[in-house]
Amino acid sequence: MVSHHRELFLRYAAKPEASRFRKDCFAGTLKPTRETRAVPMPNESRLDQLRDEARQKGVVAGRGVDVAGGPIPRRPGYYGQPVVKPPVWTWEIPVYFFVGGLAGMSAVIALAAAIFHHLDVAGAAMCVAGVGAVLSPILLILDLGRPHLFINMLRVFKPQSAMSMGAWILTGFGACVVPGLIALELHAHQIFPGAFDELLRIAAGIFIFGSAFFGMLLATYTGVLIGATAIPAWFLHRTLLPIHFGVAGLGSAAALLELLGHRIASLNAIGFFAAAVETALLVWLTLDRHGAADRAIHEHSSGWLIRIGEILNGPLAFVLRLFGLIPLAAISFLLGALISRFGWIAVGKISGADPESVFASQQ
Repeated sequence: MVSHHRELFLRYAAKPEASRFRKDCFAGTLKPTRETRAVPMPNESRLDQLRDEARQKGVVAGRGVDVAGGPIPRRPGYYGQPVVKPPVWTWEIPVYFFVGGLAGMSAVIALAAAIFHHLDVAGAAMCVAGVGAVLSPILLILDLGRPHLFINMLRVFKPQSAMSMGAWILTGFGACVVPGLIALELHAHQIFPGAFDELLRIAAGIFIFGSAFFGMLLATYTGVLIGATAIPAWFLHRTLLPIHFGVAGLGSAAALLELLGHRIASLNAIGFFAAAVETALLVWLTLDRHGAADRAIHEHSSGWLIRIGEILNGPLAFVLRLFGLIPLAAISFLLGALISRFGWIAVGKISGADPESVFASQQ
């Protein structure tokens, strides 16, 4: 850092205008210009005061001498650069958050449907979960760029790493969903009657339970993942994010199943519940402000994405269900959940690139 300061100083000192500016400053003959009128001019007496104060007290409490156009830039952050590294994720990651949450909570709905003997709903929910189990690793690999990078994350098991846990959760989810869907379909169509069909029923129940367990983790760990970072707007809402992602995944799964033709009271109740929780979270985000630390949530294009997404899958979806417009409510919730995922990624990029936001979150 010292060598960097010296390089900047020498580069500035070599300029002819720097020499003239320095002579005029200390001679007291510099005339204020539009650029320097608001900046107090340094002089030798002020420098002597600073030296004496440093000798006597060992520290200088007053304001130093600022030279307009000096070699050290006075910009926020580290020479105008972000203090923390903003996320570089592209469109694949917010889509993965959406698909993973929807698929994971579809498995949870499948378990509840199987318990209450709604085998048609359970089969449809497991199909949705199976499609999500296939699409999710594809989206991750597209973001990583090379398939072996995803495989490398499975070489170690780190409970303290949200990324490592996410890779293992997604693997466990796929390992349960695919055989569970096959066993459930074989049992539902009575392909193998007798004792073997009973074994299929037991196997389907075990795999569906495993799918629901890993599915709930899959739907919520993404909120834990981004909350466990140094991005201020994410970290300040680390408790809210897993709840938001999980509820949005649950409501999205119910909405998609309704659009596929399964209009039952239980799915409608789930839709009401998810919309009500999202409405409460919208109110909480509006009231729980942290000033500059999380202004990316309330300002910029990222703030608009968050608000639009929360309105679509919160109050609008709730009102549409009250009027019995279930297909429109389902579409509204799905769009809101997807938009909010893009909104949270945009919030992370803007908040991470804002040094003032980082400093404010440390106070």
